[in-house]
Amino acid sequence: MTLLVLDYLGVLVFAMSGALLASRKHMDVFGFAVLAMLPAIGGGTLRDLILDVPVFWVVDTGYLYLTLGAALLTYFSYQHMERFTRPLAWLDAVGLAVFCVAGTAKTLAVTHSLTVAAMMGVVTAVAGGILRDTVANEVPLVLRQEVYAIAAFAGALSYLGLVALAVPGANWIAILTALTVRGLGIARGWSLPQAR
Repeated sequence: MTLLVLDYLGVLVFAMSGALLASRKHMDVFGFAVLAMLPAIGGGTLRDLILDVPVFWVVDTGYLYLTLGAALLTYFSYQHMERFTRPLAWLDAVGLAVFCVAGTAKTLAVTHSLTVAAMMGVVTAVAGGILRDTVANEVPLVLRQEVYAIAAFAGALSYLGLVALAVPGANWIAILTALTVRGLGIARGWSLPQAR
């Protein structure tokens, strides 16, 4: 699966997760657009600025159109989407899994550094969600008890390991790894230990 397709998939599901949060906050259509854009392009924007490469959505405005389209789709159909069990958490989990792998792959191609690639994979996955939750006056998911950033690390590290071993389908396996870790955190309430 190409990096471009992965990026588009991540943008779509993160935009929908942001728009669903906007529906729960009873925002207007502009609020839907803002909360869709923050997780969809926020992490990737920060990654590209740090790497000093052209920002992905400036180069390809299709990302913006996809984000706004997802926001409008969710705005007009959120009542149907909310019928699904915990849609925000699961859409966010898919976005996290896709973005951590896409961010890791892009950074590795630019820097050839395993450490930087892993870190930027996590930044790509979690930074936009932090912005979304902060604007919506929510405690960011990454700061809650549930396993979140750990899932992004798992996806990034598994991708790097699989690529080093030249395993076919490294993208998909790494995405599945991150999604599994995050999904278990959601389903079983896994969390990191708290300070005492």
